Amino acid sequence: MKVLVADKISPKGVAFLRQQPGIEVIEAYGSSPEKVLELVKDVHAIAVRSETKITAEVFKAAPLLKVVGRAGVGVDNVDVEAATSHGVVVMNTPAGNTIATAELTFTHILCGARPVPQAAASMKAGQWDRKSFSGIELFKKTLGIVGLGRIGGEVAKRAQAFGMRVLAYDPYLAPSRAKAMQVEGVTLDELLKQADYITVHMPLTDDTKYMIDEAAFEKCKKGLRIFNCARGGIIKETALIAALKSGKVAAAGLDVFEDEPLAKDSEFRTLPNVVLTPHLGASTAEAQESVGIEIAEQIADVLNGGVIRNAVNVPSIDAAALKILGPYLDLGTKLGTLVQQIAPAQIAQLRITFWGKLVDLDVNAVTRAIERGFLRRISGEAVNFVNAPVILERLGIRAEVVKSTDDSGYSELIQVEASTSEGTVHSAAGTLIGKGNQPRIVSINSREVEVAADGKLLVLENVDQPGMVGTIGTILGKANVNIADMSLSRLTPGGTAYMVVRVDTEPSEAARKDIKGHPAIKMAKFVQL
Repeated sequence: MKVLVADKISPKGVAFLRQQPGIEVIEAYGSSPEKVLELVKDVHAIAVRSETKITAEVFKAAPLLKVVGRAGVGVDNVDVEAATSHGVVVMNTPAGNTIATAELTFTHILCGARPVPQAAASMKAGQWDRKSFSGIELFKKTLGIVGLGRIGGEVAKRAQAFGMRVLAYDPYLAPSRAKAMQVEGVTLDELLKQADYITVHMPLTDDTKYMIDEAAFEKCKKGLRIFNCARGGIIKETALIAALKSGKVAAAGLDVFEDEPLAKDSEFRTLPNVVLTPHLGASTAEAQESVGIEIAEQIADVLNGGVIRNAVNVPSIDAAALKILGPYLDLGTKLGTLVQQIAPAQIAQLRITFWGKLVDLDVNAVTRAIERGFLRRISGEAVNFVNAPVILERLGIRAEVVKSTDDSGYSELIQVEASTSEGTVHSAAGTLIGKGNQPRIVSINSREVEVAADGKLLVLENVDQPGMVGTIGTILGKANVNIADMSLSRLTPGGTAYMVVRVDTEPSEAARKDIKGHPAIKMAKFVQL
């Protein structure tokens, strides 16, 4: 079996692969896209970092390919959807760069407080200018951490060691977890208003893109210092440049950018109060050795028929079990994603119940698929089937699995319930139908519905009155949104009804505003599965 090492990983990782019986290693660093297409024709595995793009064309050209391993966290350079459709496992190494990124973040924080890079450049230019490089102390200052995951948690520990007060904004973090970490859980507005320093550690999603923009900077203290070693695009760069020029932001440290590599004519390069690094978060000898060895071990396991670890598109189970459980994994992922989008941001418990044939199966992989589905819009690319339970625990969410022998009315049924600390429950249930085992949603918030678990959904609760179907159809029609199918449910005539509308395209903001603003609409959620 051939393994293509397309990007330079730790020599120890390459050596490990070479030592495996029956594995031939091809090292082809810096290959052009055309060369990659030529090389993959007979390879069984590919190891990459971030340079080589593994596109849909690559998967088409690689009929023997079983696994792509990314030595690092992000899989932006791998077409995961294409991999899944070709039956290729995509794996990453989510924990390998935690300490490296946390330490780089704190290095930027220290350089934001004491302008060491600028002073060093001045000294090398032959100057002795003490007055221009005066700084401030971290002691007793307030650090605001946006996103308290693995890396954010490590930054918090280091800040506490420096005597800083630590605030944290994470909409999915339970107050009990914040208390255990000795940080103050606050809203984003409170963090912006109180922080002397801000560092962001969120994945880049639709919800976090431009989270720190012009309006956010307006709420901040004058003289704020801000840092981003997570993902470009969380801080709006044009807004940050304006804030740096005006003095609203006294200093910034950036390791990531909206477009990489950073343009040579970027205005950031001209600003004296910004420290820039070229995406060095994981660039330590220890981190690179760790992720290189780890991805080599994971690839060897897959090729030898062993356990799949840290997969981003399939669970960590063997091939035989995957064949049986595959349809349930898809259903579970979509139920988890659905419930996360209809539930409040902060929940205390995730309860998963299985009925029918599933009671006799090992449903651990399905449980992980549900948990990953629930977390994937929260934690982004860092969540997989291995670390989903850990991330839930970190957020203070209890997970409970129940196998019920009661009659559910279906040959197999999965229900996912998200409960708040006040006892409010949001839920969805689904099953498989037809010869193709198509996933189907059969209940939302205890209301019977029937809709394909696929694509884009409008979930509406409305007063049960004449004309509502026509009203929604008219609004969507005016917005040029085509309805794929629709399911209606009510308990009693004249009470409240549920309407689940599957649409081909996302409704415009104006259309959603019209729907939510209708006096008969009590709840409207747009859900993407």
